[in-house]
Amino acid sequence: MSHSNRTADIVVIGAGHAGSTLVIELRKLGHGGSIILIGDEALAPYQRPPLSKNYLTGADTGDRLTLLSVEKMQDLKIEFLAQDPVVAIDREVHTVRLKSGLQIAYGQLALTTGGRNRSLSMPGDNAKNVLSMRTLADAECLRPFLRPDNSLVVIGGGFIGLEVAVSARKAGMQVAILEASSNVLSRVTVPEVSQFFERIHREAGVDIRKSVQVSRIEHGLQRSEVVLNDGSRMPADCTLIGVGMVPNVELAHESGLNCDNGIYVNEFARTSDPRIVAAGDCTNHPSAYAGRRVRLESVQNAVDQSRVAAATLLGQQRPYCVVPWFWSDQYDLKFQAVGLSTGHDERILRGKLENSAFSICYLSGDRLIAVDSVNRVADHMQARKLIAAQVQVDKERLADINQKLSDCVLQTEQ
Repeated sequence: MSHSNRTADIVVIGAGHAGSTLVIELRKLGHGGSIILIGDEALAPYQRPPLSKNYLTGADTGDRLTLLSVEKMQDLKIEFLAQDPVVAIDREVHTVRLKSGLQIAYGQLALTTGGRNRSLSMPGDNAKNVLSMRTLADAECLRPFLRPDNSLVVIGGGFIGLEVAVSARKAGMQVAILEASSNVLSRVTVPEVSQFFERIHREAGVDIRKSVQVSRIEHGLQRSEVVLNDGSRMPADCTLIGVGMVPNVELAHESGLNCDNGIYVNEFARTSDPRIVAAGDCTNHPSAYAGRRVRLESVQNAVDQSRVAAATLLGQQRPYCVVPWFWSDQYDLKFQAVGLSTGHDERILRGKLENSAFSICYLSGDRLIAVDSVNRVADHMQARKLIAAQVQVDKERLADINQKLSDCVLQTEQ
């Protein structure tokens, strides 16, 4: 079967949050040329955050997940190629080649390739009941296991693992979380917050084991068991592997673009090739806020950086300088974090951990650099503005939960 070559003004590889935001933004900014969006899944772009929560428990249906419907893409004159991943980029002749053999010549290119789940190579990890959670297909595989009396072992105590544990407990499953480090959520927050979440999960009946290593998964006729290095065994009708993600940089790397823990971009989301931009989980970008390069895995970063990338493609220079934020819903708790707490020299607690409504404020000197909040949405919203403004705060007032966060700014700022 022969494929005729095609051309498009702008080709976008990757149809997740970043790719769909980018093509919408191109049209908003007035781009009238041709756009092709290429996805490797069969579906139109959809949201991932609900997959481990409401979608898994059946509270949300698939149509509630849609980010960019087929109808909307037709309205915006965006051509969508599904289930046909790009296998090579030729930067010399400005073409991309798809798995089907189709070649598309581009004027400019955007890489919004996201990431994939990190795998744990060990015996028994390739069985049908050993799953991960990133795509709609992953959630579909996990859903049938969510039944009372079934047991779930989650390897990895990050957000995805904890959120899936919540959904599984709601379904009446026995749940165990195995974490290699000394705390759950150790990559994203401080020990006090980790211990708070551990207590909440334990009170909900989750068995949490920390500082443990998994050696293999054994599959018998009746059930499977996760075997730890110390020889202990955990029954597992289903095992979820949630040990982080790897950025999808292979296409970029093979085409000779500069990559190091992500695709290297500048503050305008431009790669080492002036015709190519990149945005989202796959990028390593300079952060004006952090004062260093970072790679962020969050919806906020995917959306905001894609808007910058779209502007860059159209010749508008808008530096990316947003303070990062993210969230996680677990049981009746809303965890919201803004800023990066790395490098803080003091932290101040607002409220009480045992009341399940508190914020931890991270300071560098008198400057507020990050805030982690649980069930304190007002603190989070105000912190986003204050951290962006690089304000100095009154520490005594900050510790008083009756003071609004915005009223804790030192008046010298004015």
